[in-house]
Amino acid sequence: MIVPGYPLLLDLTGRTAVVVGAGAVGTRRTMDLLEAGALVHLVAPAAEPMVRELAESGRVRWSRRAFADEDVDAAWLVVAATDSAAVNARVAEVAQAQRIFCVRADDAPAGTARTPAVVRRDPVTIAVNGGDDPRRAARLRDAISLALDTGALVSRPVRRPARGSVTLVGGGPGDPELITVRGRRLVAQADVVVVDRLAPRQLLAELADAAEVIDCGKSAHRHNLSQAQINEVIVERARRGLRVVRLKGGDPFVFGRGGEEVEACMAAGVDVSVVPGLSSVTAGPALAGIPLTHRGVAGDFAVVSGHLDPGLPREGGLDWPAMATGPDTLVLLMAMARLDEIAQTLVAFGRPSDTPAAVIHRAGTPRQRVIRAPLSAVAAAAEAAGAGAPAVVVVGAVAALDLSGAGASTAVALRGAGPVVSNARSKSFSEEQ
Repeated sequence: MIVPGYPLLLDLTGRTAVVVGAGAVGTRRTMDLLEAGALVHLVAPAAEPMVRELAESGRVRWSRRAFADEDVDAAWLVVAATDSAAVNARVAEVAQAQRIFCVRADDAPAGTARTPAVVRRDPVTIAVNGGDDPRRAARLRDAISLALDTGALVSRPVRRPARGSVTLVGGGPGDPELITVRGRRLVAQADVVVVDRLAPRQLLAELADAAEVIDCGKSAHRHNLSQAQINEVIVERARRGLRVVRLKGGDPFVFGRGGEEVEACMAAGVDVSVVPGLSSVTAGPALAGIPLTHRGVAGDFAVVSGHLDPGLPREGGLDWPAMATGPDTLVLLMAMARLDEIAQTLVAFGRPSDTPAAVIHRAGTPRQRVIRAPLSAVAAAAEAAGAGAPAVVVVGAVAALDLSGAGASTAVALRGAGPVVSNARSKSFSEEQ
């Protein structure tokens, strides 16, 4: 049986809503009403700690007593949420006499309004009413929320926005399940996606047919588009009034040149925002079972770009002598072309040649492999294993640890040992070159 009713969204901004009762349910309703912008008048002899804090801060008006008929005067909405059916019935009766809608938390059919289970995904609000079964409504709400978050249900805007925009989205290390919820949602809603080679390209299959995909193809020594051309493309599409997503691998602000793209948008007067991503700096080692810090082993780490020439100590913004003797753990990105030279430089400046090192090749993809060897031999070991870019290199005692849970020892002794190569477990997604 369908419960009769006329669904509405009420604008309670700056309008009084009365909540009678300050237990768990009354507290939740109070928080919901505050979020909706209502002026909340709470009536209850006692209240939960959270409500007391709200009253002390002036965010709600709290009458510390039992309900009185005049409490509903000037209210736009009343919520009866006490643990007494008789009191709730009286609240509803007084509200109805004054033609004020009332929600009864204990007996929904006895009120004149009902509170649905709500999913909000800006700017969309989805309200689910389960009739007289609020748990059913909550479960359906949760299912819709999960479907929206995972991309199984896509809410694509139909109306074009008044202004175009650019959002830099960090796609994570490769596995499409490691992008943030917000990032995945924005990709699905985009009119234009400008994508790097290492971004999770499986997400492109979920785009609307009308969406434009522009492949930057950025990788070492190969670019479909230069950085200046990328800047021009995202600005030009946004000026057309389109929603542009610049989808990157990792995090846009970690060796991703995201700052340059934001500056280009700002200079052009284009609305721009950033959705952080899970950087391969931390994700790659974590997927390989290597903690960057570990009690009793390493207390700090540094991240280094392998593009900087190790043959020029203290030039290019990097102090290689300090890197050799300073941080317990070094994480090297974009270092495969110069890995042997970098290793020799670190050893020359004081890092022991038998320091454990690891190369995590294609982290977060089905082809992930981990090559472990002493620092002096890690470049040769990686080359012998055919592990080139993209890869994350870890140098330090933690590289001897394997906490991946794949059955390997949690303390692999590498000092003086040959290289150790391990393959990742298979994934449920395919990798696109």
